[in-house]
Amino acid sequence: MTTVPEPKTEPSLWRQALNVPNLLSLLRLAGVPVFLWLLLGPKADGWALGVLIFSALTDWLDGKLARWLDQMSRLGALLDPAADRLYILATLVAFLLRDIIPWWVVVPLVLRELVLGICVLVLRRGGFSPPEVTYIGKGATFVLMYAFPFLLLTQGGSTVAAVARPIAYAFMIWGGVLYLWSGVLYVVQAVRAMRTR
Repeated sequence: MTTVPEPKTEPSLWRQALNVPNLLSLLRLAGVPVFLWLLLGPKADGWALGVLIFSALTDWLDGKLARWLDQMSRLGALLDPAADRLYILATLVAFLLRDIIPWWVVVPLVLRELVLGICVLVLRRGGFSPPEVTYIGKGATFVLMYAFPFLLLTQGGSTVAAVARPIAYAFMIWGGVLYLWSGVLYVVQAVRAMRTR
């Protein structure tokens, strides 16, 4: 007689929050208001750059640790993209207010987030889970998170700013196009899910 293994029960949200990858994601989330304050308050770009780099490193590390330590969780699946989106939105708004990037770059990327937010609400109302994260979406986030530090370095007339400028613009264009395209793919996923209903 063969025994059927019992289904693995998921730990409570509190236990999930205490694992290492999710602690890193929570730390990253806590850095968003600090990052905004540094950019818009004292305009301490060096410290803001440090927070942004720390965010990018923890973003890479929490995913790696979740797989290495077998600590992948539902909470982590929500926290990680939430932190990414908050950093992107916060950076776009701060850069717009600081005249680092123009409004016509910011508006399409923010609209993309609003459209996806509406899609998620419609899917949940229909009993569906949010669209699956695609490699293009991950890649777009990755490229934008590289563009932002370089955009910060473009401020001023130093040699560093002159060298950083073409790199920053290249990453911003590449990341922006990928980000919008991934948004289109998420909308297509949502429409297909609603049609299969």
